[in-house]
Amino acid sequence: MSTDRSVPPTHTGLTGTGPAPLPAVSREVRLAARPVGTPVPQDFELADAAVPALAEGQVLVRNTWMSVDPYMRGRMDDAPSYMAPFALGAALEGSAVGEVVASRSASVPVGATVSHFLGWREYAVLDGAAATVVDVSAAAPEDYLGALGATGLTAYAALTRTAPVREGDVVFVSAAAGAVGSIAGQVARQLGAARVIGSARGPHKTKKLLDVFGYDAALDRHRGDLSGQLERAAPDGIDVYLDAVGGDHLRAAIAAIRPGGRIAMVGAISGYDATGPVPGPDNLFRAAAQEATLRGMLVTSHLDLFPEWIAKAAGLLADGTLRTEKTVVDGIEHAADALLGVLGGANTGKMLVRLGIAAR
Repeated sequence: MSTDRSVPPTHTGLTGTGPAPLPAVSREVRLAARPVGTPVPQDFELADAAVPALAEGQVLVRNTWMSVDPYMRGRMDDAPSYMAPFALGAALEGSAVGEVVASRSASVPVGATVSHFLGWREYAVLDGAAATVVDVSAAAPEDYLGALGATGLTAYAALTRTAPVREGDVVFVSAAAGAVGSIAGQVARQLGAARVIGSARGPHKTKKLLDVFGYDAALDRHRGDLSGQLERAAPDGIDVYLDAVGGDHLRAAIAAIRPGGRIAMVGAISGYDATGPVPGPDNLFRAAAQEATLRGMLVTSHLDLFPEWIAKAAGLLADGTLRTEKTVVDGIEHAADALLGVLGGANTGKMLVRLGIAAR
């Protein structure tokens, strides 16, 4: 990741209600180039940006934790999708939590911990309406980016609405040691699944599925023959599949689907770096013959479930029923490395960047 120091560190005259000195400059991660195939560090740059004065109704947030998610790869391309592409030369964005250090919003006071969508920078100026105050007495701030954030909600909405789990179902989850998958298997169990099967990369992660995340069987992507592994783990087939991978995983799930089975398509990370059309599964007619449902899922269509999910998940986290892991990278200067890592499967559980403000 290259570094740009073009913005002089001059104070903007920002004022707020708190006694601490306020920043003139914030570091941010910008998209320097659109990747061709697999992204590389040179596709990003770390730059200084002046912190603007607050307008009426706005707040200044010192970001402390930042979410790193696979969907961001798609926004690096200049192609139509469900979210606009990142702009070249501009800061990336994504979920973050932080402390309000100045406020001109009556509803968001200084000192509040908030979640918002202007990550990938040390300080964020945003409208008070775009900041959600979170209860840090109920959970750690970073949990609102993982189990209590869009990550956990994705697992919950996928398995209650998109491909609902019913009592006695056999459930298969791909990328099961990742952020969504590590929660999804436990959600499926809570919803009454009789058997939960996950796939992951390598023996270390497959062991985590069994020992930490409560899976009954673990498939190792490195061993190949995914269809054969799934057939042995679920000889009578599967009822529900949460797809975050696509490719051979989706094909294997269709081959194993029972009559009336449900597939939630939440991602397809196996094709994110493709430079041409990605072939689909060659057994789609089996889904028709089984009267199975393949349904896409965007978490943004299920935000109304957030209060219900947080109420359930906070209690499960507190009593240890819901087990989570985090992979933490320190410093905004290493944020691009964290994104490249999550795209390559380097994380177990949620990938996070912990932000510390360097002295200037």
